[in-house]
Amino acid sequence: MKHRYGLPAPLLSVVLLLTWLLLVNTPSAAQLLLGAVFGWSLPLLLRRFRLHDTRVRHPLLLVPLLLVMIKDILIANARVIPLILGSNARLRPAFIEYPLALPHDFAVSILASMVSLAPGTVSADLSTDRRTLLIHVLHLDDTDALIGQIRRDYEMPLRRIFGC
Repeated sequence: MKHRYGLPAPLLSVVLLLTWLLLVNTPSAAQLLLGAVFGWSLPLLLRRFRLHDTRVRHPLLLVPLLLVMIKDILIANARVIPLILGSNARLRPAFIEYPLALPHDFAVSILASMVSLAPGTVSADLSTDRRTLLIHVLHLDDTDALIGQIRRDYEMPLRRIFGC
C-alpha cells in the first residue's frame, strides 16, 4: 500500500505528534522525535483496526455539528439538574428504539456516542441488524419529538459529513 508522505495516516500521525507534545509539555528535540516515531508507528501497528469503508467527505460540516452538540449538552444539563435534585415521582424514564438510516458502522458509533454525551440519555444497545439503536432516556415527554430531534440534529448532519 502506498502512503502519502511516507505516512500510513498523515492526519492521524500529525494529531498523535501534537497530542504527545501536549502531554509531555516539553517541546525538546528528543520529545519531538519520540512523538514523530509514535505518530508514524502507531497508525502502522493499528491499521488493521481502522475502518476503511468510511471516509469524511465534508469535514467542514463537523463544525456546525459540534456546535449543535455543545448547545444540546448545555441545555440537557440545565434540564437534568432539577430532575435529579427533585422528586423521583417527576421522572418518566423510558427506552426508545431509534430507527437508524446510517449505513456505516463508524457513523453509527459516532451517533451513539453523541447521544450518550448529553446528560439524561445513553445509548444502550444496537440491534444485530444494525438498524435500531436502543436509547435510555431519563425523562421522556414525546418519543416522536426526541426521534425527530436526533435525526435532524445528529443523524442528518452525519449523513452529509460522510456523504451517505
